[in-house]
Amino acid sequence: MNTTTVYQIGCVSPAKMVCLPPVPTRHPPRPRRAPRSSVARGSAATPANGDRPDSVWRVYQELRQLIVTGQLPPGARIAERVVADRLGLSRTPVRSALHRLQQEGFVDSYGRGGDQRLVVAPLTQEDGREIMLIVGHLEGLAARTAAQLASTRRSQVVRQLRELNRVMAVESRKRVTVSRIFDLDQAFHNAYVDGVIGPRLLALHSAIKPQVERYSRLYISALVDELPTSVREHEAIIRAIATGDPVAAQHAVETNWRNAAGRLTRVIAEHGERGIWHAWDGEGPLTPSKARGR
Repeated sequence: MNTTTVYQIGCVSPAKMVCLPPVPTRHPPRPRRAPRSSVARGSAATPANGDRPDSVWRVYQELRQLIVTGQLPPGARIAERVVADRLGLSRTPVRSALHRLQQEGFVDSYGRGGDQRLVVAPLTQEDGREIMLIVGHLEGLAARTAAQLASTRRSQVVRQLRELNRVMAVESRKRVTVSRIFDLDQAFHNAYVDGVIGPRLLALHSAIKPQVERYSRLYISALVDELPTSVREHEAIIRAIATGDPVAAQHAVETNWRNAAGRLTRVIAEHGERGIWHAWDGEGPLTPSKARGR
């Protein structure tokens, strides 16, 4: 019978089990309620420090960073109370942040009612392919916009793209760290996104792109051999933007990401999915996709 290791929040890996420093067991003191008479009728009461919107943003950012970098690995259990204690906040902003992370696909829920559990979303073939295709469409729109920039601005973008791709080509022939390859690829794609697209598209891109980073960081060592192919696909993107051809630029980017999704799918098939959670609901193993469907 297969078993699944459950990680407590803060642990890096099951092998090393390196955890964050212990959290004091005492809860931070709750702020006193203002006397009823001191609150003017019709005015909103000032929220407690731990319940302010910036507290929700802080929890969201910190947890997302831990998930993206793999410090909270796929399948790790996330307990609302533990997060609140560790960050010295009430459970209200933690609950809001976890809800947002769940909406964006970083966190999954299992079970029903009081038995519901939250875990870091697993890395699967299906989700990995879907996320990459979504990013491909978003960045295809970005490349289309970049190809329509004024010539001076477009030339700046093209020079940056050419230099980054040149370095990637050189590094692909060396024994470099996978993090170096990851950073170069990220920089290449950001070069035709940052400062090019509008705020709405940028917000969508910022929400979904870190999910690709989760897959890239974990599987990139198995994808390094595909780097020369990526470099050639990048050259097609550069040519289309340089010539001011928006249709070709969008097509080149979408092709690059579609091929990347295929490469990732093959690698996951060979090396396995990560963090799949199997819970028993009386009818059989409950996978994340089945849980979300319910």
